Amino acid sequence: MSAAKNHVLIKGNKDGLVFLLDDQCEYADLVRDLRHKLENTHHNLLRGPIVHVVVKLGKRSVTEEQSEELLSIIRSCGNLIVQKVESEAPDDGNKPVRGALHVEKGIVRSGQTLYVDGDLLLVGDVNPGGTVEATGNIYILGALKGMAHAGIGGDEQAVIAASHLRPTQLRIAGVISRPPDEWELQGDMLMEFAYLQDGQMSIDKLIHLHRIRPGAAKFIQGE
Repeated sequence: MSAAKNHVLIKGNKDGLVFLLDDQCEYADLVRDLRHKLENTHHNLLRGPIVHVVVKLGKRSVTEEQSEELLSIIRSCGNLIVQKVESEAPDDGNKPVRGALHVEKGIVRSGQTLYVDGDLLLVGDVNPGGTVEATGNIYILGALKGMAHAGIGGDEQAVIAASHLRPTQLRIAGVISRPPDEWELQGDMLMEFAYLQDGQMSIDKLIHLHRIRPGAAKFIQGE
């Protein structure tokens, strides 16, 4: 039976886990094997502290819905954070669509990088030396004390918002923030966001997000 075949290979490395997904089997068989490993054969391995995961799709092309299904299965194990999804497939228009919201929980510690293709909502902190990256917006329900790069790929409309904004560096598209001691900090830097204005990095209160970046404010407004 195809379900008995090893369509998902899980390997460990110094940074966490790598999920190698068979790019030749039927998609339904891939999903079935992924669920089986996470719920049965690898269940004990996936318990405990937060583990960062790199997913490798090989040459498989997936739709937005398929990508979200695969990632949601992996995220169903509460200690797994998908750090990166790698694909060798040609750009045929079926890549995951930027703008999809990826919710991650945990702490990004020094030396760690969390990357998503789309918007990132991190429920947790980014410690000094830690990095969060997204092709879309970055929302952090916690303290940003490390580095954040939003709009990877050139999206200058992206924003970086945090409950406590004390980063070592901010970057939106290709624009890098000035050193922290040169920023025009506003008050205690609680609930603020960074955005680009006339090619320069600016910071404002989160309550003004809907006026400055209406699209990015949809998440805050629950739309």
